[in-house]
Amino acid sequence: MLGYVNNFGQVPKQIVCLEKDALVLESRRLLVCPLWSCYFSWGLPDHSCAFGNYATDKTFAVCESLCDWGETLCAACPNTSTLVTAGTSTVVCVWDLGLAKDKLTHMKLRQPLYGHTDAVTCLAVSEGHGVIVSGSRDRTCILWDLPELSYVTQLAGHTAGVSALAINDLTGEVASCSGAELYLWTTKGHLLSSVDASCGPLGDILCVGFTQRHEWDARNAIVTGSADGVVREEEEEEEEEQGCYSVSCRRFLLN
Repeated sequence: MLGYVNNFGQVPKQIVCLEKDALVLESRRLLVCPLWSCYFSWGLPDHSCAFGNYATDKTFAVCESLCDWGETLCAACPNTSTLVTAGTSTVVCVWDLGLAKDKLTHMKLRQPLYGHTDAVTCLAVSEGHGVIVSGSRDRTCILWDLPELSYVTQLAGHTAGVSALAINDLTGEVASCSGAELYLWTTKGHLLSSVDASCGPLGDILCVGFTQRHEWDARNAIVTGSADGVVREEEEEEEEEQGCYSVSCRRFLLN
């Protein structure tokens, strides 16, 4: 999944490619996995949240559970019973959900996760690898254990606030973006590689995603979209003799 780069009124921020269709949502909305027919939305003036039907674009539930946690800036949903939110409070909140067809039965806080010192701007979750990753304006990411809801490690060394995150569901590798810099990490928090993906002054990365064919497939790549209107494909290469990684970059200009 990768968000569009250019601004055409309502900016699409989530794209889900299904077998015969592609689902697109604008900013501050998130499709509930794996239903895809239901979305979660945030950013209301009173900091409340809502759930709606994707096909009809109609809200079927409004919830005030988020009101005590400041402004929500990001959310992630690994399954129909778990929702992760974060924002200006610096706290990552994990919620228990009860969702049926166009009906919310409950939304209760399961666990708040403390660790960041500034607003949390992006989240990524992998149920397969049992990990939550949060990125913050404090220039760090934190890996959290999803089943235990506990701190694992911190990904430090970013040059600016973290703007985008992605997890490779095949390998568990984590991509984080800070300014125009792209970082690749293991699930244990070891830095594999980093690359400056910019080709000009407006190259800050806005979104990132992995291509995921097979774990052994050398054609797998990391794709980023930047403020300069360029989509870049970064290919990960492992130098076996030295046991290290490098990332090369190709550019695709969007007209």
